[in-house]
Amino acid sequence: MDYLDFEQPVKEIEEQIAKTLQLQEETKVDMTATIDELKRRLIETRRHIHENLTAWQRVQLSRHPNRPYTLAYINYLTGGRFLELHGDRGVKDDKAMVGGWGLLDGRGVMFIGQQKGINTKMRQYRNFGMANPEGYRKALRLMKMAEKFGKPVVTIIDTPGAYPGVEAEERGQGEAIARNLMEMSVLRVPIICIIIGEGASGGALGIGVGDRVYMLENTWYSVISPESCSSILWRSWNFKEKAAEALKLTAKDMLEHKLIDGIIPEPLGGAHTDQEATFETVKRYIKAAIEELEKLSPEERINQRIEKFTSMGVYAED
Repeated sequence: MDYLDFEQPVKEIEEQIAKTLQLQEETKVDMTATIDELKRRLIETRRHIHENLTAWQRVQLSRHPNRPYTLAYINYLTGGRFLELHGDRGVKDDKAMVGGWGLLDGRGVMFIGQQKGINTKMRQYRNFGMANPEGYRKALRLMKMAEKFGKPVVTIIDTPGAYPGVEAEERGQGEAIARNLMEMSVLRVPIICIIIGEGASGGALGIGVGDRVYMLENTWYSVISPESCSSILWRSWNFKEKAAEALKLTAKDMLEHKLIDGIIPEPLGGAHTDQEATFETVKRYIKAAIEELEKLSPEERINQRIEKFTSMGVYAED
């Protein structure tokens, strides 16, 4: 288990538990009472830490190396019954963007999302979850396929942003994202978007226009990362904590400003502490959203979707 700097008290107690268990095994002395007390302290410590997290600490949790990524969610949600589809039929298959058909309790669903990679080699292979234009065009191709067959779309968002390289701009990065925004606005099937980690800028929004947009509790969604914001405003990354607070990028902030439809709770300590429980919670939210949205006609869904997004940021002067 990897620990973040503010999780050191948790690490210390868990190490004490491990040592006590080892001592009990070696000496054959019953230490149940001591172990139970340490476990109680562990829960209290975790609760105290996570009830008082700053915006920057939630950003850190969203990037936790043990946090599950997109394919882990898809494999669990589908029970392994997932057929990945490849390519944008124009340039290549973007490994940072994955998608394909999956069965969610027997229901056909099109899953699409960014995949960061679980180790250094895979992160390079997946370009750290930063999709090129081909990735967004592949995503749109799969969405249109889902529309053709009348199946709901579930997008899973976890990206530090769209790839900013020269070659991406040459192949139309901005146009590809803009087209996705336009097409998703009027897609005739239900769209559910889940932010499971980082939701950065247009890279996230390129697959983030949905009837229901949810954020996991310890995720962030913003036009810019705290580090980049700090470097622009203060010419240094040293003010990233201040930038994170000012950006109002947490799930709570997003819900208060009516930019998302709900917050998906995580296990105490974060999604990485109990991945299966996290997957089950996400599954319940997705199934409930699909059942609710399928009761509406395509026209009703589209009108509500457009109304929701066009009303964001609207204000009236006195």
